[in-house]
Amino acid sequence: MRIRRCAHLAVEPRERMEFDLARLFAGGTGVGAVREWVALAAHRDGECVLDADQFALLGAVSPEDWQDAAALAAAHGQPALDHLLDAGLLVSDAPAHADAREADERVRAGHWRGLAAVLHRHSRWQGVDTLEAERRFVREGDRSFLDRLGPPRPLLRERTDAPRRIALELAPDEDSALETLLHRRVTCRNFDADKPVSARDFSAILKRCFGARAVTDLPGIPVMKRAVPSAGGLHPTEAYLLVQHVEGVAPGLYHYHPLDHALEPLRALEPAAARDLAQRLVAGQRHFTDAHVQVVYASRVPRTTWKYRNHMKAYRAVVLDVGHLSQMLYLAATERGLAAFVTAAVNEIDIEREFDLDPMQEGVIAIGGFGHRAATLTENELDPLGVVWGTPTA
Repeated sequence: MRIRRCAHLAVEPRERMEFDLARLFAGGTGVGAVREWVALAAHRDGECVLDADQFALLGAVSPEDWQDAAALAAAHGQPALDHLLDAGLLVSDAPAHADAREADERVRAGHWRGLAAVLHRHSRWQGVDTLEAERRFVREGDRSFLDRLGPPRPLLRERTDAPRRIALELAPDEDSALETLLHRRVTCRNFDADKPVSARDFSAILKRCFGARAVTDLPGIPVMKRAVPSAGGLHPTEAYLLVQHVEGVAPGLYHYHPLDHALEPLRALEPAAARDLAQRLVAGQRHFTDAHVQVVYASRVPRTTWKYRNHMKAYRAVVLDVGHLSQMLYLAATERGLAAFVTAAVNEIDIEREFDLDPMQEGVIAIGGFGHRAATLTENELDPLGVVWGTPTA
């Protein structure tokens, strides 16, 4: 059997407090610090605590060259070797370890930067309810939010005294159509589930945000032009939809095809099931649950890293890609008289399972959405200009 180390691995030194009865009997408080090494791999969920022998063995194995397992076991001990194989930190060419080997090879083929790959894998949520976490934060303390966290950082950083600042003239296009549109753009937390989005509005928003305006070859590299920029013109981000209230579109899961400007049905859902899923995907943020359409921004990172291989800016470029699309969704929805939202507080692992996505091939970055704003302000919205609700809200 031959062995090599997985492609992308981070090992983090941690310290945690632990109660030990022996320490208590020795006359102390019983609480002491435990220091340990924790390994995180880009192709595996979960963490692996390492002892000294396992840590040394990891450092002795190449991530590229295959090495003889018997020789490694003789030098470092069979228990250490078995532990790392079971954890998937070492991969072998044996059939018993095929799953870990194939997962590692898929990540290798994506040409990820190592730190970005580990960050992406291990910052994903599953089953998180953010509103319940907020309530628990309040229940478990006897001080106010600001008392517990302290004052926030200043609103801005001032680099000169006021007299030294150079005042700028008002832009001549302050009353332009774009300025008017930006003025009306307010994140929505109150959706009217009884009023469906029209088929025309639904189509227009998807086309303007995600649709291909042109396709070309540069040469041998197929690229498309969207209404937003993308590193290398590669546009890696796909739109997966959870539709609830759209005229002529049954509730369910869909994928948007940007070349054909068409929906690809993935799974139909009963309305109640669609609403429950909507709440779970946005990690319990109930104010987004009734959005007529939720849009999962899922980026095919290897499309970008194919060109920018092992590049320290590639993952940042992918995240920027989602930011551009999110703003375009806001503007496209606002122009049609609808409202939008975006959130990064999502349960990525749950989303991956529902849409059958591999996190290292088509990684979930955020969820956006749009629909009709409700007539009643139930959940507070940040509207400091009072454009939507008449009086400023915060």
